[in-house]
Amino acid sequence: MTALRPERETGASYGDQPYGASSALGETAYLAPLPPIDEETVALRIPDPPPVSASAGTAAPSGTGTPGGGRAARRKAARRRGGRHGGAPEAAPQESASPGTTAPGRPLSRVEARRRERLRKPSPAVVASRAIGEVFITTGVLMLLFVTYQLWWTNVRAHAQAGKEASSLQQDWASGKRAPGVFAPGQGFAILHIPKLDVVAPIAEGVSNKKVLDKGMVGHYGEGALKTAMPQDKTGNFGLAAHRNTHGEPFRYINKLVAGDSVVVETQDEYYVYKVTSMLPVTAPSNVSVLDAIPKGSGFTTPGRYITLTTCTPEFTSKYRLIVWGKMVEERPRSKGKPDALVE
Repeated sequence: MTALRPERETGASYGDQPYGASSALGETAYLAPLPPIDEETVALRIPDPPPVSASAGTAAPSGTGTPGGGRAARRKAARRRGGRHGGAPEAAPQESASPGTTAPGRPLSRVEARRRERLRKPSPAVVASRAIGEVFITTGVLMLLFVTYQLWWTNVRAHAQAGKEASSLQQDWASGKRAPGVFAPGQGFAILHIPKLDVVAPIAEGVSNKKVLDKGMVGHYGEGALKTAMPQDKTGNFGLAAHRNTHGEPFRYINKLVAGDSVVVETQDEYYVYKVTSMLPVTAPSNVSVLDAIPKGSGFTTPGRYITLTTCTPEFTSKYRLIVWGKMVEERPRSKGKPDALVE
């Protein structure tokens, strides 16, 4: 503090006389309490004149301490001012901090540190919800990748494989490497043309998914109990199968065929032209009678040279089968050029 204080407990000068003394009586008067410190400023100030004791014949100003009392009175006054030497009063104790908070600069206790760590750690419900969310996101991404693979990439790959097989067939035919006869499973031997649907796909022996159908080729029912005739046979039913969706999907739109539409089978030496006659929109996969020499439900009643196209229905399922039948109307040697169905 920069406020002035007396040099001694008594007898400090004030003007020409001792502070607090009476020259007339020669008695010593005690110091009155100093005025309270103005907390708004610490600038120097002139103190009020001290009161004269009652024994000296002068009344003390109102509001001052009682005459007499000596050192005890001064100590009391000092305590009221905030300390013996005029120090600032002690600050009131702060209110207790709320749980989970600490005073600035004070280190955390163990209990507070553990509480704060618990508050930072996510609850089991939050952890579980995050895990479930991550599982759903991962599952969604995997499903999207699978759908993309099935609907797009399998077609790209199957078209490439089927195109390569068709080119290889035509080159072998031109060089005379292949001749009509018995073909091994998965071996290509002909090319199917459906002009209305813009379909050109190689025909391979067998209906195996892995060896034939998944490669974008059309499979010939030529094995076991489902063995059917070949195009060059004088009578019989030439049965074919192919995917309706994915893996090249050669038969995707055969449901749009109508009576009179052309289906052409190209071999090394001949073109076999069929005309669509009828369709069975839905039947069970076990209905193998549609491949009979005289297929049931086709409308044919006598032996002939027929073709049967089979695929799955509805689209993107394999629950039922869609059947399309046709009857051969022309057999044209390759040496005479393409038939009208492929020229139009």
